[in-house]
Amino acid sequence: MRLALIADIHGNLAALDNVLADLDREHVDQIVCLGDVAVGPQPVETLERLRQLGCPTVMGNWDACMLGDEPKVDGELAEMLVDACTWSTDQLSESHREYMRGFRDTLEVRLGEDTTLLAFHGSPRSFDDEIFATTPDEELQDMLAGHDASVYAGGHTHFQMFRRHREAIVLNVGSIGQPFRRRRRGVMRVSPWAEYCVVAREDGRLIVELRRTPIDVDLFVRTMLASGMPHADRWSEHWSPEVPA
Repeated sequence: MRLALIADIHGNLAALDNVLADLDREHVDQIVCLGDVAVGPQPVETLERLRQLGCPTVMGNWDACMLGDEPKVDGELAEMLVDACTWSTDQLSESHREYMRGFRDTLEVRLGEDTTLLAFHGSPRSFDDEIFATTPDEELQDMLAGHDASVYAGGHTHFQMFRRHREAIVLNVGSIGQPFRRRRRGVMRVSPWAEYCVVAREDGRLIVELRRTPIDVDLFVRTMLASGMPHADRWSEHWSPEVPA
């Protein structure tokens, strides 16, 4: 079994297409999406591309908000995030909403006879949970309680991660549409690539590949500015390089 894991597309169709082009060049048995698909400049186009793939998709926090959940955000970007979600939701048809209602809370994939992968958005407990490399083992165990998998794979934080927890591996596959980079000051900046992950079970070996593929940032920014999405000019600033202090 060779499995591709994608997450946090956020309406960035060009980045999704770049990742799919990467995957077309090699043999992948299945693609699984870990949520937060459409809130962004191209919500309809991104949802339709994902639906064409026919891949199982996990419910993300912003997917749930598009279906009526109350967003849980604070900080200086809260208003911008809520406005982007409202605008993106308004673009959808009832057919798109019905498709999203089929997103799952978690998904288990068997990679081999004795190897299973549990896919989720934030954690198996909640799509709002955040798992970082620095999350204490006790907190992580609470999030994973009641599940037994060889590999746990999520998204949500927009930071790729590989860590061990007891006998299991815990992954964050990163973000296709908004991969964060560490900030020196101000709000988070976005990296000029798309992130995803390939997990394989081959010849008794477990293989995990955290990947990046470049994107055309200028093309994406032009698309965003022309989309009509609220605050697009401010969002575009997050893709510009940070000026050293």
